[in-house]
Amino acid sequence: MAPDIKVVPSTKLHVSEPDPSWFGNGPNPDGDPAWTNGNWLKSRFHFSFAEYTNPNNNDFGVLRVMNDDLVQPHRGFGTHPHRDMEIITYVVSGSLTHKDSMGTEESLGRGSIQFMTAGRGVRHSEFNHGDVPLRFIQTWIKPSGFGLTPNYGSCSGSADKRRNKLHHLVSNVKDDSVSTPVEINQDVNAFASELELGKSVTLNLPPNQMAYLLCIEGSVRLNGEKVLKKHDGAEITGEGGPVKIEAVEVEEVEGNQVAHVLSFTMPSIRGAGRTDL
Repeated sequence: MAPDIKVVPSTKLHVSEPDPSWFGNGPNPDGDPAWTNGNWLKSRFHFSFAEYTNPNNNDFGVLRVMNDDLVQPHRGFGTHPHRDMEIITYVVSGSLTHKDSMGTEESLGRGSIQFMTAGRGVRHSEFNHGDVPLRFIQTWIKPSGFGLTPNYGSCSGSADKRRNKLHHLVSNVKDDSVSTPVEINQDVNAFASELELGKSVTLNLPPNQMAYLLCIEGSVRLNGEKVLKKHDGAEITGEGGPVKIEAVEVEEVEGNQVAHVLSFTMPSIRGAGRTDL
């Protein structure tokens, strides 16, 4: 049996453009040619977050937050706290600089992934110190327990590993059957793929598993029927089964023409998903 697929169009995502002073930034410049948006941040919320409260769209299983963030040059999120959450950040373009209270400081580029077990408490900042816009997908996942020891890790991106393939990036730290660059305290797997036009990969969902898929760039067709355009999401539920992901439109990215997707799989929860579509 094929899984049930519900498209979440980008028009149904909440778009947030907060005041720059809220995160320690100066005023937005006038007419800076390096900026692609008038405000320092444009964030698309897939679930309720910050000023967006929608009782019909609180989460998807253990996924609590998925924000698609576009940060303009020389702007960022000043130091702020987190606790009791597994936080995964996937860099789409530009360079993300992370600094935290555990002593970590590093910058990561396209296709890189970082994670942070906030556990009993951690403080960090995220900045775009570059001269071009930064785009990243940040996902918060409910942890398997509370008060965990804070932890941080990362992995640089590999275009070869995700080109016309599913690159398995994230898995459960308790799952000894797989080895991935990032391991978190929850039964969640994450995969990234860049597809050339007409190419496809298949995400095989085991029984009692569901998935959330984001079309990052280009456009893809799922199981020959449902089409996702850039910024669209998809809730994939049911009794498991294959999900064929085919590139039907591509974008010019670092000299290559690709469609780009990020997917998270997790245990099924009855009634999961938006009720306002």
